[in-house]
Amino acid sequence: MSGLTRYVLRQTVTLTVAFTLIFSAAVWLVQSVRFIDLIVNRGLSITVFLEIAMLIFPRFVEVVLPIAMFLAILFSYNRLISESELVVMRAAGLSQARLARPALIMGGVGTALLLLLTTYLLPAANREFKDLQFEIRSHFTSALIQEGVFNTLTDHLTVYVRTRDRLGELGGIVVHDTRDPSRPITLFAERGALIDAADGERVLMLNGSRQQYDMQDGRLSVLSFERYTLELPTGNDTPGVRYREPDERYFHELLNPDQQSLRSFGPGLALELHVRLVTPLTALVFTLIPLACLLPGEFNRRGQGRRILAAIILAVLFEILDLGSKNLANRAISTVPLLYLVALVPIAVGGWLLLRRDGRWPWTQRPVAAAAS
Repeated sequence: MSGLTRYVLRQTVTLTVAFTLIFSAAVWLVQSVRFIDLIVNRGLSITVFLEIAMLIFPRFVEVVLPIAMFLAILFSYNRLISESELVVMRAAGLSQARLARPALIMGGVGTALLLLLTTYLLPAANREFKDLQFEIRSHFTSALIQEGVFNTLTDHLTVYVRTRDRLGELGGIVVHDTRDPSRPITLFAERGALIDAADGERVLMLNGSRQQYDMQDGRLSVLSFERYTLELPTGNDTPGVRYREPDERYFHELLNPDQQSLRSFGPGLALELHVRLVTPLTALVFTLIPLACLLPGEFNRRGQGRRILAAIILAVLFEILDLGSKNLANRAISTVPLLYLVALVPIAVGGWLLLRRDGRWPWTQRPVAAAAS
């Protein structure tokens, strides 16, 4: 590796790491705020909060890293152009591909990191996060009850409370219980309290009504009560027997799913596999976009404003197409090839522009006849 390559690579890597840490930390802090209430008002330990916060961090790196690479390359090469360093390098005989080599090296490393993240680190983090979430729901169910929202404690139990104080007293309680699908129950109460008993947690409801609908005969039974106790779900099951969702499964589990997984998730497993393969390619796309916009063409002493704007517009357009193709594939698995098309076309076009020997954009070249005249 030449000294010039190390010089440019050092700048781009430094900026990429800085942007990644700053953006990831900002998003991480915003997302972590919603878990602070579990410690302040719900009684969970700071250790649980830190564990949750660390497990959600890889999700942000997956999104932020390609964007950080794009900004770092755009900033570094624009500075090299504005300070005429790139002009000197070209005068020294460096080809366009040679000038792009530092960014391409970083793009390859970023692609490898994203591949490691999507195939192992992210599913491992998702698995640990959902195991911890399952454990909190099993043993600290009351901690998840927040006022003013519908709290889904399990797939069959939803609780709403209008107000809640630090002592666990509740006001305006609504509970929808479908643990018996043939006889769903809806409970209303003016006030109540959370009770931590030896054999589990309960909600004590006062001055309310219990409505039970019989699905077989279509009859609705209404019972008014002054005092009613509802048992909250407890941790009878363990995370080990919890069925893994597609985003929790490792790469080999997606390649060779069992029959139960195919029946439960169907095309979702195949879609998850393709998304994990396509996602690392975004690092290459966000590497080639600024290179293809800044390196080809003649040097402009008035600045690179138009080229920078074009790079930003192309990056935003690619992000829109990428998200749109993933949403479309989520609705129709037959559109999965579009995922690869959206990623590979920019890579092919960007690589072709950088490898051109004349170092020009093809649409800016004059016809041979006109040039001869």
